[in-house]
Amino acid sequence: MQMSMAGNLRKVTSLGGVGGLRKVARLARRRPRVDLSHPARSPLGSSVVNCVTYRDGVRTAARGDLVDAVESVRKKGEGFVWLGLHEPTDREFAGIAELFDLHPLAVEDAVEAHQRPKLEHYDETLFAVFKTVCYVEHEELTATSEVVNTGEIMVFVGKDFVITVRHGRHGSLGPLREELESDPHQLAKGPSAVLHAIADHVVDDYLTVTDSVHADIDQVETDVFAETGARVDPGRIYQLKRELLELKRAVAPLSRPLEDLATRPIRAVDPEIQAYFRDVSDHLLRAKEQIAAFDELLNSILQAHLAQVTVAQNEDMRKITAWAAIIAVPTMVCGVYGMNFDHMPELHWRYGYGMVIGVISVACLTLYRGFRRSGWL
Repeated sequence: MQMSMAGNLRKVTSLGGVGGLRKVARLARRRPRVDLSHPARSPLGSSVVNCVTYRDGVRTAARGDLVDAVESVRKKGEGFVWLGLHEPTDREFAGIAELFDLHPLAVEDAVEAHQRPKLEHYDETLFAVFKTVCYVEHEELTATSEVVNTGEIMVFVGKDFVITVRHGRHGSLGPLREELESDPHQLAKGPSAVLHAIADHVVDDYLTVTDSVHADIDQVETDVFAETGARVDPGRIYQLKRELLELKRAVAPLSRPLEDLATRPIRAVDPEIQAYFRDVSDHLLRAKEQIAAFDELLNSILQAHLAQVTVAQNEDMRKITAWAAIIAVPTMVCGVYGMNFDHMPELHWRYGYGMVIGVISVACLTLYRGFRRSGWL
């Protein structure tokens, strides 16, 4: 069972503070309960995707509203609340920020999005930003194809709460929540276990996307070196490089935050979880190395393509030059005999015309065979 405060969260600021949250929750309990784990946005019309309380790694039944759940967890000193949001507005997030005492700068970042991956500390609250990526399926790679789509997940981690704020149409955390719930021992380690699961999920998506991008690069490489004579659009290569840059912007800045989570003592992170972050950091390093290798490979493919274009242009120029030389012979002879002088050799000879045509033909044939032997034709 989950708490139904979705659909009324927009009234928080007008109702004011914690008391407003209680009124919102009372209104929400009148609505039928809806499973909000998987949709991108709540069907009730707010940014709330899910709100669940866990004790000893097990989901507990909802008894009351969000405020009651938080007060119960803090009174008993065990368990935590996991609140999931999708693209909340300032008004929707104001009451939650007040309830969990979130720092205004972190709240601003969570609402505005378009942040670099980072890790920040605000008193006892940890604020992490992850860039999510997904591979955009396409039948054929073109110069305008979208290959990589990015989003963001912001995570607030406290002693007894986790708040996830997701931006973008992909990266749903519903399946991740179900996977965590199937491992109560890991989930019992607290909010930092959720933070690790999200980081691991995001980095695994990086590896999945890099594998898919690799297939596109292989296809472009095959087309460039194919012996079909077809010209490859260089825009496809540039487009792949642009999309790879987008992927690099998501992956590269995450190295420092993961290193801090894996090595530095952080109050909000269980020491047992830090070993798991080292594993995630290793996976991230693999993704970074793949992206760097792909970038070098695309540079090589582009240089090879440009070299092929240059060679093809030289071939065309040699053919044009050879044919121009062949055509120059009859042009020169006909030009000489077209000057209309009275006294010209063989001008009035009966077989003069045939002789000139024969000379022209022999000269052109000789040039043609010479150019063929030299590879110009």
